[in-house]
Amino acid sequence: MRKDIRRFVQLANETLPLQDVIYEFGALQVAGQPEVEDLRSLFPGRPYVGCDMRPGPGVDKILNLHNLDLEEGSVGSVICMDTLEHVEYPREAVREIFRILGDDGIAVLSSVMNFPIHGYPQDFWRFTPEGFRSLLNCFDDCFVGYYGHDDFPHTVVGLGFKGQQPPELSDFRQRYEQWRHRNNLILEKLTGERIRKGNTAESQ
Repeated sequence: MRKDIRRFVQLANETLPLQDVIYEFGALQVAGQPEVEDLRSLFPGRPYVGCDMRPGPGVDKILNLHNLDLEEGSVGSVICMDTLEHVEYPREAVREIFRILGDDGIAVLSSVMNFPIHGYPQDFWRFTPEGFRSLLNCFDDCFVGYYGHDDFPHTVVGLGFKGQQPPELSDFRQRYEQWRHRNNLILEKLTGERIRKGNTAESQ
């Protein structure tokens, strides 16, 4: 789990009406940094289920995202961060996430584009913002954003809404722009290359 992604989950939780029960897919803590990887600590006292395809730290339930052994509409919110690139059939996975979400459920997702190949245990895909929006077209509405170069983003993020966009989305958008700006500055410092500023890639 990257610190920028943890901050994205935090801002989503602080600005959006994420409902219980919260399920995280890709919850296995692989880097030995529980203070960063343990997203459930952002939801103290709330029912939270960490899921992955393998047992280990952070995993309460072993599930396959291609075919989730969960009832339709039984989940309040889904967190799925930096996981879809490791899923062989990501469109099937997102459709399963949509199926298990209840009315007005929200899915919070992220993945990468300009990022090295990495394991856990396999690495299949890279996503453009439009590709992410295509994955989310099974939802009633969505938000897609990114940080990095407009023509070669580093990281792509998205929200899938099962139902109408919540009114709190305007507050989320303001916080998202701050999150994006901060990460662009960090990326510029790391690469020594100025990021061209353009329109954000987000759905209306």
